[in-house]
Amino acid sequence: MKKILYLSLLLIPLFNQAQIISTSDAAVLFSGDEHYGTARFEALSGAFGALGGDMSATEINPAGLGIFLNNESALSLAYRETKINTSFYNNTIKNSDQYLNFSQAGGVLVFNIDDNSNWRHVALGFNYSIVNDFSNSFIMEGNSGIPDFLEDPFLNSDSNNSNDVFYNQVDGQSFINTTSGLNDKFTFSLAANYNDKLYYGFSISTYNLDYNQIADLAESNHDGFGNTLDASLIQNLFTTGTGFSVGFGIISKPIDAVRMGIAYRSPIWYNLTDIYTDDLQINVSNNADAFTDVTDGIFDYKLSTPSTLTGSFAYLFGKAGLVSIDYTYKDYQNTKLRPTAVFMTENQDLATNLRGASQLKIGTEWRFDLMSIRGGYSYEQSPYNNSLSSENLTGYSLGLGYYIGKRSKLDFAYTNTKHSQPYAFLQASDAGNLDIENSRITATLV
Repeated sequence: MKKILYLSLLLIPLFNQAQIISTSDAAVLFSGDEHYGTARFEALSGAFGALGGDMSATEINPAGLGIFLNNESALSLAYRETKINTSFYNNTIKNSDQYLNFSQAGGVLVFNIDDNSNWRHVALGFNYSIVNDFSNSFIMEGNSGIPDFLEDPFLNSDSNNSNDVFYNQVDGQSFINTTSGLNDKFTFSLAANYNDKLYYGFSISTYNLDYNQIADLAESNHDGFGNTLDASLIQNLFTTGTGFSVGFGIISKPIDAVRMGIAYRSPIWYNLTDIYTDDLQINVSNNADAFTDVTDGIFDYKLSTPSTLTGSFAYLFGKAGLVSIDYTYKDYQNTKLRPTAVFMTENQDLATNLRGASQLKIGTEWRFDLMSIRGGYSYEQSPYNNSLSSENLTGYSLGLGYYIGKRSKLDFAYTNTKHSQPYAFLQASDAGNLDIENSRITATLV
């Protein structure tokens, strides 16, 4: 029987691939925020740091809770469509999925203080919101012409044997990636209103994270003499954990038309657990036996995400309309994995490959009797040092609001964001590319 070299050629390199998310990339993913909120919040692209008066505004600046004059509650439903166009060696595939979530629910209680005091009132707030919805899927297919496993250094171990079979002709390569799960949070806020000029706020948020990724990598090769090799590596990663963060904020209203805000959000301190399995299967046409190798493991670790600092400005045109701007800075180089002794390499990679990232959000609202028209724009830098401009996240938003009672209203928002990113799923080949577009429709009853 001919000696088959596929084990040493394929096994080790496939396990070095980037098809399952790396710990460093997971740290960046879990540091992100998709800015789910009320429809009014989303219609202004989240530019609420100086405005306040909205349940989701407290996620940016907890001092915004002090703007409320009356008790209020809000419930939001979000529909999302994600389009991911993949390209790998001139082969393009269009992927599209739809999802529906209860994205936000919260309420505020306002307690008035003695009329003779400069402290007008205090407010207590509770809000649930989605931080990240991880549900996505895409397929990437093509032919790089390079058998990935031939790059393994163990090739030289017995290369002079005339009976060796080399499966060095590529028939096709494919990658199927499916992710699911949520990162959501509960935020408790406290704010105080001083003389309708200064607003102070504090919040604490607790997080619940569930992330699942199933990555299926397949490669089909032949040796030019009718012998074929089919290899499949299926990896499953399940990450669960909890975390918390705190926030502080101030809003100043020097004149009725102007509001200025500054807010700080601490790192999110996570305790996480990874459970993973790798299932490698190899079949060759001239060998009746299939090779199967299954490995699994479980690992506990800690993650601290970067803190954020937000400066905000809003100008109000009486009751007719407003314009609001938020600028947020987040230094991703401060992302840390622990225990430090275990993650020395990963932490060095994070410090070297990441950077501080800026985010700009602009929103406007105009009122016409019982109806409001809204719009916004957002821009967020990629946290990676060597990223292309197309990897920055850009988006726009539109919205409508309508009063359906004395103190009740129904709000709608449409948001759209786009960016691209490379995705390397084979060691010897160039990375594929993902063009990602997220569209979201949110409805809120207040």
